Amino acid sequence: MHVEFRDRCIALAGLFQAVRLVQQTARGERRDAAATAACLGSIFNTDPETTLGVYGNLTSLRPGLETLVGQLGSDSVQRDMELTGYAITLLHLERKLSRQPEMLRALGDGIGKISAQTEFFDQSHPTVVAALAELYSSTISTLQPRIMVKGEQSILTGTDSRNMIRALLLGGMRAAVLWRQCGGNRVQLLFRRKALLRDCSELLEEARRES
Repeated sequence: MHVEFRDRCIALAGLFQAVRLVQQTARGERRDAAATAACLGSIFNTDPETTLGVYGNLTSLRPGLETLVGQLGSDSVQRDMELTGYAITLLHLERKLSRQPEMLRALGDGIGKISAQTEFFDQSHPTVVAALAELYSSTISTLQPRIMVKGEQSILTGTDSRNMIRALLLGGMRAAVLWRQCGGNRVQLLFRRKALLRDCSELLEEARRES
């Protein structure tokens, strides 16, 4: 597999892992702790040596790869249009964000300040998650269209779950930025689905062997 294609698959898997975690949170379903940690941790990993280094290893991206393979496959039963909608909206918002230098600076400064908290708290600690959620609300959430997350109303109105959803969406934006940095674009999603599916399936098999 060409290195560029591999990197794009990793970024796309990171995106779909984030939106799947958002969906699970909103529905009150159990989240994979390692997958959650990898998604939140990616926000702070702004200068990695490799694309995979953003997430640590393929094992931590396995849920995202599994989701992505299901979305790209020909079996319509496995496809989840809600997840596709979240992912496409994040990619669209990333393009808008890339043209907002002041917002990009605010994000960078905010992530730097929150990163200092991770010296004392785990990246999944409610204090860190709340700070990430606030950063998302003051930046990306001001762009249009806003992502309207579906789920149980009692969960969506809860402070902890609402914060986690916003923090995970920030992780999704990190993956969207990574996708563009790796040369990803809408044309590939529309017309290179089979090639993406092949490469992502290879990465998933590799992740399963590592587990």
